[in-house]
Amino acid sequence: MTLEYMKPMQLFDNRQCVKICAPMVRYSKLAFRSLVREYGCDLAFTPMIVSESFINSVKARDSDFTTNAQDRPLIVQFAAKNAKELADAAEIVLPYADGVDLNCGCPQRWAMQDGYGACLIYKPELVADMVAQARARVNDAEFCVSVKIRIEDDLSRTISLCKQAEAAGVSFLTVHGRTPAQRAQPVNIEAITNIRQSVAIPVVANGDINSLESAESIQRETGVAGVMSARGILSNPAMYAGYKYTPPECVRTWLRTALAYGTPFSIFHHHLIEMDSAMPKAEKRIFNCLQSTSAVIDFLGSYYDL
Repeated sequence: MTLEYMKPMQLFDNRQCVKICAPMVRYSKLAFRSLVREYGCDLAFTPMIVSESFINSVKARDSDFTTNAQDRPLIVQFAAKNAKELADAAEIVLPYADGVDLNCGCPQRWAMQDGYGACLIYKPELVADMVAQARARVNDAEFCVSVKIRIEDDLSRTISLCKQAEAAGVSFLTVHGRTPAQRAQPVNIEAITNIRQSVAIPVVANGDINSLESAESIQRETGVAGVMSARGILSNPAMYAGYKYTPPECVRTWLRTALAYGTPFSIFHHHLIEMDSAMPKAEKRIFNCLQSTSAVIDFLGSYYDL
């Protein structure tokens, strides 16, 4: 069976604003990607995968990367710290995905200490080399090599990084409009706009995108080609379809999908905890402490007509 879908760069050519599910450690896995695709999500990323273990261990590969024929278009995000690692990882996933993304935005201490994530924004030559070598290794012009970054306080340095990545052949850039040290501060809209105006490739905005309205507002303000949501889409998987809160049918779809894919209970339950719902706070506290799939289904039965 041939699955008809638009590849990432086709999406950027044909959509005013491409709606993307962010790479979220543990949570943007196959079952959740399948759910959000039913509610207006155009493109999904896997969770960040450490390239070294992915390349060297079949067990790690099987654990970290699961997909199927309907899971497209798909970008696999890697934490890599040298060009060979990213190129090797790209070669492995080529038959199963539509691109790889280099994580240059993770601000967690362990990642930066190990040479991954946001520390790479201070190494523009290395990032450009990683993009160029991954691009050269993959014999498919439609296969994306993208980069997700955070910004620096000195925006001129970030713009220089983006231009070097563009010259190296990067397909598109995702810009989280905060520095590695920032967490809850408002996203720097002006910085995203300046970066978008400085390159000729598609730029995706990330950060503070918690609803369809906020996605459309940021797209209008910045002129970006796409938007990426993490916490917003975790809270409301139907947000791109225009729902202000998670609709009951979305919860029912998650139950069916998660159970069909054999989702581990901790992840199955966590997604439900994160979803906005009409459940009273007292009952929500009880729900959050449930310990089994059967207990969750029994508890939700009265709310969602299961």
